[in-house]
Amino acid sequence: MRKILKAGVALGALSLLVAAVASGSAEGQAQAKDTLVFATEGEPTFLDPAIVSDGPSLRVADQITEGLVTVKPGTTKIVPDLATSWTGSNGGKRWTFKLRGGVKFHDGTPFNAQAVCANFNRWYNFPAAFQPDSVAYYYYTVFGGYRKPAQGITSDPLFSSCQVVNASTARINLRKPSASFIAALSLPSLSMQSPTALKKYKANAGTLSADGVLRPSGTYATEHPTGTGPYKFKSWKIGDKLVLERNDSYWGKKAKLKQVILRAIPDNAARLQALQSGEIDGYNLVEPQDISTIKRNSSLKIIDRPAFNVGYVTINSAKAPMNKLLVRQAVAHGLDREAVVKSFYGGRAQVATQFMPPQLFGWAKDVKKYPYNPARSRQLLQQAGLTLPVEIEFWYPTDISRGYMPDPQRNFQAFAASLENSGFKVVAKSAPWRPDYVARVQAGNAGHLNLIGWTGDFGDPDNFIGTFFRTPQNTWGPINPKIHAILNAALRETDLEKRTLTYQQANRLIMANLPGVPYVHTKPALAFKKSVRGYVASPIELEPFAPVSK
Repeated sequence: MRKILKAGVALGALSLLVAAVASGSAEGQAQAKDTLVFATEGEPTFLDPAIVSDGPSLRVADQITEGLVTVKPGTTKIVPDLATSWTGSNGGKRWTFKLRGGVKFHDGTPFNAQAVCANFNRWYNFPAAFQPDSVAYYYYTVFGGYRKPAQGITSDPLFSSCQVVNASTARINLRKPSASFIAALSLPSLSMQSPTALKKYKANAGTLSADGVLRPSGTYATEHPTGTGPYKFKSWKIGDKLVLERNDSYWGKKAKLKQVILRAIPDNAARLQALQSGEIDGYNLVEPQDISTIKRNSSLKIIDRPAFNVGYVTINSAKAPMNKLLVRQAVAHGLDREAVVKSFYGGRAQVATQFMPPQLFGWAKDVKKYPYNPARSRQLLQQAGLTLPVEIEFWYPTDISRGYMPDPQRNFQAFAASLENSGFKVVAKSAPWRPDYVARVQAGNAGHLNLIGWTGDFGDPDNFIGTFFRTPQNTWGPINPKIHAILNAALRETDLEKRTLTYQQANRLIMANLPGVPYVHTKPALAFKKSVRGYVASPIELEPFAPVSK
């Protein structure tokens, strides 16, 4: 890893030299002004938003594709996008969308009701390799199942059918009411993609590895993503850069920049150095301890992202001895969450007591708390009939930084130390974020414990605890079925006061059963050159580059 990093620094220095020479010409200066270079925390997994759930992948999708609805910049408020309006009927089970006219996909395919139904039917009819929540995470979470569920897939589909009323009107029929359905359609994973390109480049072809990782055999997900957005995909060289170019045929207001270059720089210090040297124009997930350094630089600036996330330790109850509640309680008391939040987040975070941020309705003040208590942890392990120390496998990701986890290794090391002080023997395991780690976690193949988290996608509790626990998932192993039942009832409830009480009940039950241990909510930061204008930070990280200029 050190050799690779050194090589990367050398190449970065060379690219700066080349850029310096080029910038001496009028052509070089014009190109620099028309191009934004943004550093991401890791490589995308794939470029097909329907089969990804990670931030680097969804950031690309948000430039290329659009959904029926979107969110107002900087908020979680739902506003029209490719649909100009929508109406519900039949008790919330029928939704009719009026579609924007004159819109075409990047390959010239018309956007219309036929295209809408082609996308919904694609998801509903996903082949077996695409169905697990380790692949089609968002679709499976929102819609709950498929027309022909694969072996081992729990299927209770929300989606029933899509009707073409006419070219500019599509109707989505649901099997039951859903209070969060419209908000969920703002997810990039549920955005519209060209039916022509999906078929031509075999978007539905692929195999699933034994570890739950999808291996596409078509080229759509790696070379040909095709949407209606303000930017088009141009090229992607893993380890170098991903290039987006302006869609000059865009139906709406054209992007201000001709080109956006996304560079994966997993190392926090390397991202900061690249911004200071002028190699990049901005980056996401500034480490808290670097914020003062950036603020002191007159040519740089910090943009705060509203807090809307949770970092947590997954406990896989399918792996003994985590099937015992006493052992899960011992883990909770053995994690020194306050020390981690105080040490590694620069005063920009708070200790989490539950799996959703306190600004959402349904957050409960009276959930069961688990303060750090090594003696209590050891006592619980012995009460469970175990001999100390209890050996457990604990996974963390490499080559990534997340808003809820700026430096995964440091969090892991601190947690491992506090667990070892609490009666456990920790066996460390790690994997690269792309493509293995997230897939391993979602497939239930990332040890007894693992570090991961979530940044909300829309402003509804279902996007947090509903996403995690409304349906059975391999991530957690078996959990109390009452949790599934309560969250499904909450999703069907349209009265806000009743929904609030139901989600509070769910949060109490979740923290009593401990499928995992939430530990942090953070307010992440982005850093830019002061010359960059028009970037609006979003609580849900839906940030189109189209309004940005230099």
